[in-house]
Amino acid sequence: MRAHAERLDGLGTTIFAEMSALAVATGSVNLGQGFPDRDGPDSLLEDAIAAIRAGANQYPPARGVPALRQAIADHQKRFYDLAYDPDTQVLVTTGATEAVAAALLAFVEPGDEVIALEPYYDSYAAGIAFAGGHRVPVTLRAPSYRLDLDELRAAVTPRTKVLLINSPHNPTGTVLTDDELRGISSLAVEHDLVVITDEVYEHLVYDGHQHRPLASYDGMADRTVSISSAGKTFAVTGWKIGWVTGSPEIVTAVTTAKQFLTFTSGAPFQPAVANALALGNDYFDALRADLQSRRDLLADGLADLGFEVHRPAGTYFITTDIRPLGHTDGITFCRMLPEKTGVVAIPHQVFYDNPTPGRPLVRWAFCKQPEVLQEALNRLQKL
Repeated sequence: MRAHAERLDGLGTTIFAEMSALAVATGSVNLGQGFPDRDGPDSLLEDAIAAIRAGANQYPPARGVPALRQAIADHQKRFYDLAYDPDTQVLVTTGATEAVAAALLAFVEPGDEVIALEPYYDSYAAGIAFAGGHRVPVTLRAPSYRLDLDELRAAVTPRTKVLLINSPHNPTGTVLTDDELRGISSLAVEHDLVVITDEVYEHLVYDGHQHRPLASYDGMADRTVSISSAGKTFAVTGWKIGWVTGSPEIVTAVTTAKQFLTFTSGAPFQPAVANALALGNDYFDALRADLQSRRDLLADGLADLGFEVHRPAGTYFITTDIRPLGHTDGITFCRMLPEKTGVVAIPHQVFYDNPTPGRPLVRWAFCKQPEVLQEALNRLQKL
């Protein structure tokens, strides 16, 4: 008997699980998985505790508690001047990962093509497979990781249904430019494509770069599934509170799929996140400044050790080329690293359909305390 459905082929244990297990087994500093080693704002944590004690422990409404849906609508208006009706154009999800999966299930028919920017977060491949779609990569190449709009246009065929766009982009850290976003928008309108945008790192952009939602471009409001979450912005990745915004038709379609995945979740966390979204600009400014300083600490340290460092414009992650140190294969390098140095990182090539461009690249997470980053750099001197 076949052990599993064909759509699960190639979707074994994730590289994050493998490397995190190695980190525990070897006592390594884990710069692999992108979770911070600090808690979110005290007010956020206290609001969740208060909600638990106040009895917010049963199923919340399927689309999310009204206070959070209103807060998400207010956030989109405040930061991007995008107007959404909290009752019909906002959906709360169990993290952004579920939102992406539900959106793919909502819009992809078996055999449809989904274009994704490569390298891509590993859940994208799984979500496309579950929906019966066919993944078509368009590669962001080192060292600039800029989107080649001609290559994107050439990837579109009569079977293309969805563009899956991630900006700020994990794992490369690139932030799509206005010209790139306009090119995507023009292509989507021309070919009547649905665009799913993963924007979870929207507030983690550095050096004066700016995140621009695709939904704000001409012709995109009625075809864009905009996705974000509280996990990265408020350092509560384990709460799994994400959301979708879009036209009433888009949100209804995603809700139809989502209701049969988790139905609903995170009852006491939802009102806490609602309050956090209303925090002043000083919180968001301080978050960016703090993470930029950690990025620079790790990037400078890795460069001093001989890595070729691709300094990111956003996200939690730095990409390095390991060839200056005499290594050529990221998977072999990352499996060697914990035993040899006591540090864990993630090989890029697992995020590619064609692993060749990613083979010499390794991703490091800088969302850790400065002393942890420095300890990792000290250990890496053994290389």
